[in-house]
Amino acid sequence: MDAPNLAQLFREKAEAVQVVVREVRDLAEACRYAVEITGSQGGAAIAAPGWDPEVLSLLQDQCGQAKIEVLTENLRDQAERLHTGFTRADWGIADTGTMVLDSSSEDLRLATMLCATHIAVLPLSRLRATSTDLEAELHRLAQSPPRYAAFITGASRTADIERVLTLGVHGPLELHLLLMKD
Repeated sequence: MDAPNLAQLFREKAEAVQVVVREVRDLAEACRYAVEITGSQGGAAIAAPGWDPEVLSLLQDQCGQAKIEVLTENLRDQAERLHTGFTRADWGIADTGTMVLDSSSEDLRLATMLCATHIAVLPLSRLRATSTDLEAELHRLAQSPPRYAAFITGASRTADIERVLTLGVHGPLELHLLLMKD
C-alpha cells in the first residue's frame, strides 16, 4: 500500500476509536499544537521526555509565552502536576490505528499514562500496514533488554459488567496523534 493510502487508513482506524488525528508540517507546528491544546484545557505543565534539545527549545519557547511549564525528567515526583504528555511515536500500524512506542523509559511511560491528554507525533515514514510489518523493528528493539513496548489504540476506556463506560482510568482521557511529513 502506498504512503497516502496507508496514512488515510491509519487516520480512519484511529478516528474510529476517538483519536484526534491532525497533520503537521514539522516539529515546530507540533509544539504549537501541544501548547494550544494544553492552554485551552487549562493545563499548566507538559511532560516531554526523550526529545532532543532542539525540539525542547522550540517547546519551551512556546510554553514560556503561554506560561506553561515543560517537564522532562523525574516525572514520578511531579505526577500531580502533569496535564499533557507530548511524545514521539516510534511506529504506527495502519490497519488498527495503533501507535507503538519504545516505552523503556519510565518517564515516557508516565507521560503517556498519567496525563489527562496525550499528544504524540508520528512521522509518516514510520507507518506500517500491519503489526506483522513491524516484526523486524521489534526484534531489533528486543535485542537490548530490558525493553518495554507500548501498543496504544485510542484513549483510555474501560467498562464494567453492566457496560458502564468509564474514560481515563488506565491512561489519558484524550489522545491526539499528529502525523508529520518527513
